[in-house]
Amino acid sequence: MKKFALLCLTLLFLISCSIDDDGTSYSFEVLPVESVDIPDEFVMGETYPITVSYYRPSTCHRFKEFYYFKENNQRTVAPINYVFDSNNCETLENVLTEATFNFIVTSNGSYIFKFWQGENEEGESQYLTIEVPVVE
Repeated sequence: MKKFALLCLTLLFLISCSIDDDGTSYSFEVLPVESVDIPDEFVMGETYPITVSYYRPSTCHRFKEFYYFKENNQRTVAPINYVFDSNNCETLENVLTEATFNFIVTSNGSYIFKFWQGENEEGESQYLTIEVPVVE
């Protein structure tokens, strides 16, 4: 009887799971940072919200997550958006969008944040660089 119940549960599970794609296709796009709201100083062990502002290019762009790379006390940050493939996307002009992440201070000294602002004419990445000291 236990085997039959297990078999029924397994079949129910398999039937309820759908592997069909809903047809939504998308890609990812890293967008340049326009401005940042960040504290002037940090206290060791505290957590701080850091708000990044960027322009949303179309109605098909939606925030996904942050690109976040850390190396010693340096952090490189950029917003990553889903870009949904759709024929009814509208181009947006001057729609400033905000996204926030929490930063936990775990070491002394200063943190150097490099917020990606796009590429210059030579294809080199440009950054808004902000140094934030850690105080007692």
